[in-house]
Amino acid sequence: MDTIDRNHVLIVEDDDNIRRFISINLTNNGFVVSEAACGEEALQSFEVSRPDVLVLDIMLPDSNGFEICRKLREKDAGVIIIFLTARGQDLDKINGLEMGADDYIVKPFNPLELVARIKAILRRTESALKPQKTILQAGPIRLDLNANKMFKQDDSIELTPKEFQMMKTFLEHPDTALSRNELMNLVWGEDYIGDPKTVDVHVRKLREKIEVDPSNPLWIETVWGLGYRFRKDG
Repeated sequence: MDTIDRNHVLIVEDDDNIRRFISINLTNNGFVVSEAACGEEALQSFEVSRPDVLVLDIMLPDSNGFEICRKLREKDAGVIIIFLTARGQDLDKINGLEMGADDYIVKPFNPLELVARIKAILRRTESALKPQKTILQAGPIRLDLNANKMFKQDDSIELTPKEFQMMKTFLEHPDTALSRNELMNLVWGEDYIGDPKTVDVHVRKLREKIEVDPSNPLWIETVWGLGYRFRKDG
């Protein structure tokens, strides 16, 4: 069994059978697990235990996962959030990513896939937190890799874990056209199976945070038919 440093997972799912099934599989793979059956329980549990990862169902009896995600992102931008979504609900996937989710998994799913995705995200997050360089910078944009923070001028900008890794990737490859597939491999890992629209959603969120006019970006350019390029001089 793997040794996992950041190993506390909060499962937010109103279906008792699904929640317990996920809990058993995560526990068997070395995770510490907390459970919540509704949004209110999730918020209370988060305040008490501050988990590293949330597995969050979108449809909850007292609220929806999008609202819970928004509230938790305000409390802790660094917590990893994986949405559970019904098969074929592409809008749910996009909305979840827009709200700051790091990943999503479609019901019904193999619990081993969920375990693998959580471990993969944690590995990449830990790797981003142990860099060789301390600071990456382009113009007024500065990424402090030790503190896991980004600044524009002297203003701190909150990023989700995936947004931070994407900015790190852009700053490590300035003035380089990167395809969506390359970005998915560099940010999510080569073992990730997902929709390329995931990249577009995260780029849109980054533009909203760093660009003066996100509709006319100076920093993150669209390379039509390919992907994106980060301009070193903006």
